[in-house]
Amino acid sequence: MREALTLAAAAGAAGEVPVGAVAVHEGRVVGRGRNAREAHRDPTAHAELLALQEASRTLGRWRLSGVTLYVTLEPCAMCAGAMVLARIDRLVYGAADPKAGCAGSLLDLSADPRLNHRFPVERGLLAQEGGGLLRAFFQARRGVPAWQDPG
Repeated sequence: MREALTLAAAAGAAGEVPVGAVAVHEGRVVGRGRNAREAHRDPTAHAELLALQEASRTLGRWRLSGVTLYVTLEPCAMCAGAMVLARIDRLVYGAADPKAGCAGSLLDLSADPRLNHRFPVERGLLAQEGGGLLRAFFQARRGVPAWQDPG
Protein backbone atom coordinates (compact mmCIF):
# COMPACT_ATOMS: atom_id res chain seq x y z
CA MET A 1 0.00 0.00 0.00
CA ARG A 2 2.93 2.32 0.60
CA GLU A 3 3.87 2.06 -3.07
CA ALA A 4 0.26 2.80 -4.07
CA LEU A 5 0.40 5.92 -1.87
CA THR A 6 3.59 7.03 -3.63
CA LEU A 7 1.83 6.59 -6.98
CA ALA A 8 -1.18 8.53 -5.69
CA ALA A 9 1.05 11.41 -4.58
CA ALA A 10 2.67 11.46 -8.04
CA ALA A 11 -0.77 11.57 -9.66
CA GLY A 12 -1.75 14.51 -7.47
CA ALA A 13 1.48 16.34 -8.31
CA ALA A 14 0.63 15.87 -11.99
CA GLY A 15 -2.82 17.42 -11.51
CA GLU A 16 -4.71 14.13 -11.42
CA VAL A 17 -6.98 12.99 -8.59
CA PRO A 18 -4.44 11.28 -6.28
CA VAL A 19 -5.24 7.59 -6.50
CA GLY A 20 -2.65 4.85 -6.85
CA ALA A 21 -2.87 1.09 -7.33
CA VAL A 22 -0.41 -1.81 -7.18
CA ALA A 23 -1.07 -5.38 -8.32
CA VAL A 24 0.89 -8.10 -6.49
CA HIS A 25 1.28 -11.73 -7.53
CA GLU A 26 3.22 -14.22 -5.39
CA GLY A 27 4.86 -11.40 -3.45
CA ARG A 28 6.03 -9.53 -6.56
CA VAL A 29 4.64 -6.29 -7.98
CA VAL A 30 3.30 -7.09 -11.46
CA GLY A 31 1.32 -3.92 -12.15
CA ARG A 32 1.26 -0.28 -11.13
CA GLY A 33 -1.13 2.51 -11.94
CA ARG A 34 -1.95 6.04 -10.98
CA ASN A 35 -4.86 8.13 -12.17
CA ALA A 36 -4.14 9.55 -15.62
CA ARG A 37 -7.52 10.68 -16.97
CA GLU A 38 -6.32 14.21 -17.69
CA ALA A 39 -2.98 13.19 -19.22
CA HIS A 40 -4.53 10.46 -21.38
CA ARG A 41 -7.76 12.36 -22.01
CA ASP A 42 -9.44 9.07 -21.21
CA PRO A 43 -12.29 8.59 -18.71
CA THR A 44 -11.16 4.99 -18.14
CA ALA A 45 -7.56 5.85 -17.16
CA HIS A 46 -8.15 5.06 -13.49
CA ALA A 47 -5.27 3.80 -11.36
CA GLU A 48 -6.88 0.38 -10.88
CA LEU A 49 -7.45 -0.25 -14.58
CA LEU A 50 -3.91 0.79 -15.47
CA ALA A 51 -2.51 -1.53 -12.78
CA LEU A 52 -4.69 -4.42 -14.00
CA GLN A 53 -3.61 -3.82 -17.60
CA GLU A 54 0.07 -3.86 -16.65
CA ALA A 55 -0.45 -6.98 -14.54
CA SER A 56 -2.07 -8.72 -17.52
CA ARG A 57 0.87 -7.80 -19.74
CA THR A 58 3.40 -8.89 -17.11
CA LEU A 59 1.70 -12.21 -16.43
CA GLY A 60 0.72 -12.79 -20.06
CA ARG A 61 -2.93 -13.50 -19.30
CA TRP A 62 -6.20 -11.71 -18.66
CA ARG A 63 -7.28 -13.96 -15.79
CA LEU A 64 -5.54 -12.44 -12.82
CA SER A 65 -6.09 -15.25 -10.34
CA GLY A 66 -3.49 -15.06 -7.59
CA VAL A 67 -3.36 -11.25 -7.77
CA THR A 68 -4.05 -8.91 -4.87
CA LEU A 69 -4.79 -5.32 -5.85
CA TYR A 70 -3.85 -2.55 -3.40
CA VAL A 71 -5.64 0.76 -4.02
CA THR A 72 -5.56 3.99 -2.03
CA LEU A 73 -9.28 4.71 -2.58
CA GLU A 74 -12.27 2.39 -2.73
CA PRO A 75 -12.86 1.48 -6.40
CA CYS A 76 -15.73 2.86 -8.46
CA ALA A 77 -18.22 0.66 -10.34
CA MET A 78 -16.06 0.54 -13.48
CA CYS A 79 -12.94 -0.53 -11.58
CA ALA A 80 -14.71 -2.97 -9.26
CA GLY A 81 -16.39 -4.51 -12.31
CA ALA A 82 -13.03 -4.88 -14.03
CA MET A 83 -11.71 -6.68 -10.94
CA VAL A 84 -14.59 -9.14 -11.11
CA LEU A 85 -13.98 -9.71 -14.82
CA ALA A 86 -10.22 -10.10 -14.27
CA ARG A 87 -10.88 -12.68 -11.53
CA ILE A 88 -8.52 -11.10 -8.99
CA ASP A 89 -8.07 -12.98 -5.71
CA ARG A 90 -8.27 -10.07 -3.29
CA LEU A 91 -8.69 -6.31 -3.00
CA VAL A 92 -7.14 -4.13 -0.30
CA TYR A 93 -8.10 -0.47 -0.26
CA GLY A 94 -7.44 2.52 1.95
CA ALA A 95 -10.02 5.30 2.09
CA ALA A 96 -13.71 4.55 1.64
CA ASP A 97 -15.58 6.48 -1.07
CA PRO A 98 -19.14 7.09 0.14
CA LYS A 99 -20.08 8.89 -3.11
CA ALA A 100 -18.81 6.39 -5.70
CA GLY A 101 -17.35 3.35 -3.92
CA CYS A 102 -18.51 -0.03 -5.19
CA ALA A 103 -16.56 -2.35 -2.91
CA GLY A 104 -18.79 -1.82 0.11
CA SER A 105 -19.99 1.80 0.27
CA LEU A 106 -22.67 2.33 -2.42
CA LEU A 107 -22.58 -1.20 -3.79
CA ASP A 108 -20.41 -4.23 -3.24
CA LEU A 109 -19.58 -5.75 -6.60
CA SER A 110 -16.88 -7.87 -4.95
CA ALA A 111 -19.52 -9.95 -3.16
CA ASP A 112 -22.55 -9.80 -5.45
CA PRO A 113 -23.82 -13.40 -5.81
CA ARG A 114 -25.33 -12.58 -9.22
CA LEU A 115 -21.87 -12.12 -10.72
CA ASN A 116 -19.59 -14.93 -11.85
CA HIS A 117 -16.70 -14.11 -9.49
CA ARG A 118 -16.35 -12.85 -5.94
CA PHE A 119 -13.30 -11.87 -3.92
CA PRO A 120 -12.53 -10.80 -0.34
CA VAL A 121 -11.94 -7.14 0.44
CA GLU A 122 -9.82 -5.63 3.20
CA ARG A 123 -10.92 -2.09 3.93
CA GLY A 124 -9.18 0.84 5.59
CA LEU A 125 -5.46 0.01 5.18
CA LEU A 126 -3.60 3.34 5.55
CA ALA A 127 -6.93 5.10 5.02
CA GLN A 128 -5.78 8.26 6.80
CA GLU A 129 -2.84 8.69 4.44
CA GLY A 130 -4.86 8.08 1.27
CA GLY A 131 -7.73 10.22 2.47
CA GLY A 132 -5.30 12.97 3.43
CA LEU A 133 -3.89 13.09 -0.10
CA LEU A 134 -7.40 13.42 -1.50
CA ARG A 135 -8.45 16.11 0.98
CA ALA A 136 -5.32 18.17 0.34
CA PHE A 137 -5.76 17.85 -3.43
CA PHE A 138 -9.36 19.05 -3.41
CA GLN A 139 -8.70 21.78 -0.85
CA ALA A 140 -5.97 23.14 -3.12
CA ARG A 141 -8.31 23.02 -6.11
CA ARG A 142 -10.95 24.94 -4.19
CA GLY A 143 -8.38 27.38 -2.85
CA VAL A 144 -9.36 26.69 0.76
CA PRO A 145 -6.56 26.60 3.35
CA ALA A 146 -6.52 23.21 5.09
CA TRP A 147 -7.09 24.78 8.50
CA GLN A 148 -10.40 26.33 7.27
CA ASP A 149 -11.83 23.25 5.56
CA PRO A 150 -14.44 21.48 7.73
CA GLY A 151 -14.12 18.22 5.80
